[in-house]
Amino acid sequence: MFTNVLNVLTHITLVDVLDILLVAFILYSFFRLIKDTRAYQMAIGIVIIGLFYLITQWARLVVSHRLIKSFTTYFIIAVIVLFQGEIRRFLTGLGSRTFRRPFSLRSLEERLEDLFLAVDYLSQRKIGALVAVEKEISLKVFADRGTRLDALLSKDLLVNIFFPHSPLHDGAAILQGNKILAAGCLLPLPASHNLGEEFLARTRHLAALGLSQETDAAVIVVSEETGTISLATKGQLAKVQDKDQLKDALLRYLGQR
Repeated sequence: MFTNVLNVLTHITLVDVLDILLVAFILYSFFRLIKDTRAYQMAIGIVIIGLFYLITQWARLVVSHRLIKSFTTYFIIAVIVLFQGEIRRFLTGLGSRTFRRPFSLRSLEERLEDLFLAVDYLSQRKIGALVAVEKEISLKVFADRGTRLDALLSKDLLVNIFFPHSPLHDGAAILQGNKILAAGCLLPLPASHNLGEEFLARTRHLAALGLSQETDAAVIVVSEETGTISLATKGQLAKVQDKDQLKDALLRYLGQR
């Protein structure tokens, strides 16, 4: 066996090395994308099944190997169905990733301080709001669906955007760095979700979840019924207690590479 391995290693070419590195990069990118999501646990299960497949082949366990092999076609279809959101987000990221210098947490906090102040103001007064914060994947395609502003982020401007009866309050505001890129933007609704019946009529929460499924953006929602603040990332929606908890969660997420 050692001789066979040595023989294979001596015949490895530069093309083979590049091929291995490319596959490793694709797998790394995909696992980084689904990290901290339910899909990550599914991916671990898939890897375990793959290992069983190789073990049964190597050990010549004919019945077990044929059984696993017979499910291969259905298995591929199941992977596409289970990971459709992650696959879509991965492919979107390949074509629209923005390459900007990463900011330190302190720099991010300074740039977004007006965002936290505005969200706190809106929450206390139960004014509904939907704010998408761009991370690495460009949100330009969604910004083009609204009114372009390209304005410096400020608490007063953000509050006025979502003030009741203002022309842009029904859509989402999209932030890029310390700029409000656009407002009144339409966001995609999720293909599937498990939010529960209380969220079925809450379009802002569904839109936040939908965008976080398709991109790596962080989306903040303020409920106009309760003033509750929620944060959507990686296809998951979570409530936050106050401005400080929102700041910690958002900065931690945006600081991840």
